[in-house]
Amino acid sequence: MRNRSEPSVDTGGAGCAGGAEGEVEVEGDADVVRFAFDGRALAARPGQSIAGALWGHGIVAWRTTRGGGRPRGAFCGMGVCFDCLVVVNGVPGQRACLVRVSEGDPTAAPGPARTGRTGSPGRRSSQPVLG
Repeated sequence: MRNRSEPSVDTGGAGCAGGAEGEVEVEGDADVVRFAFDGRALAARPGQSIAGALWGHGIVAWRTTRGGGRPRGAFCGMGVCFDCLVVVNGVPGQRACLVRVSEGDPTAAPGPARTGRTGSPGRRSSQPVLG
């Protein structure tokens, strides 16, 4: 059941799993967690990993390999492979499959200027999914 009291959220043309394009499908009166990914406002279910939230919006690849520029997203889904790296609150190298979405988190795909571990560490993200 869709929570109609929440405004629709831009998905950049990709529909959410189970919902109409631009809307987040939530069960009953569950809260919606809002966050940004590469400047786009998205929403997720509370407790959902960043990777799960991106999948729910049809975003399955958000970085590329260094050598061949091949698309990468979540592969193992349990923090072993490091294919799902994102930048969360300015901290690079965060595994999207292990970090829960937190309200207002600015999240981004790693880019040329964001892949190193130098510079300001920013605020460490949200709660890990496991732990």
